[in-house]
Amino acid sequence: MSERMTVIRFSSFSTAIDELAVSGVLVGQRLIVPGDETALMPEEAPAFEGSVVAARRASGAARLVARNLLKHLGYPECPIKRGSARAPTWPEGIRGSLAHDSDYAVAAICRAQDFSALGIDVEPAELLPPELVDLIATPRERAHLAADGFGGRMLFVAKEAVYKAVYPLDRMFLDHHDVEIDFANRIATVCNGRVVHLRLCVSTHLATLAFIPAGHESA
Repeated sequence: MSERMTVIRFSSFSTAIDELAVSGVLVGQRLIVPGDETALMPEEAPAFEGSVVAARRASGAARLVARNLLKHLGYPECPIKRGSARAPTWPEGIRGSLAHDSDYAVAAICRAQDFSALGIDVEPAELLPPELVDLIATPRERAHLAADGFGGRMLFVAKEAVYKAVYPLDRMFLDHHDVEIDFANRIATVCNGRVVHLRLCVSTHLATLAFIPAGHESA
């Protein structure tokens, strides 16, 4: 892994994800376990009725993490429903994001007065299949894939986090080539001109936090 990426590296994912947060953003994680599917509240469950148990379990785990983070900001336990484009809906005054892979569920939240956009994503720290690299990476990114260290997997995670951050602002469905990642400067540039800040961590899993501070949202 090139030092140019300025990533946070720990052997423990729980330690790494804790260090991912920036001032004003709360980040949490949970190892997904059997029974987490029962954490879906009655208002949340209908959106997952057609999903397999693993998907319901991961979605329940992510909401457990998010509700615990909300308590730290003084919010009572509340449902986090699926909104448009499957994005979660948050209490008034809160911005947030959920993600999971097959092992971990993660969440990030902040106050809307502090950040105009927030996104998070997580994947296992494994190589991306070669046939997917061209689908994910722009020509400029492919020239610097050695800095990734995971054959494009970190690019994928970063772009997913950026999409989650900017979709509520623009309501645009983005192709992976519509987002270009600059790991050296920890920023992403979207095709409409938006600049999104990034924080990255590497341990047993890869995670990215994408955010736009309040007052910096113009495209």
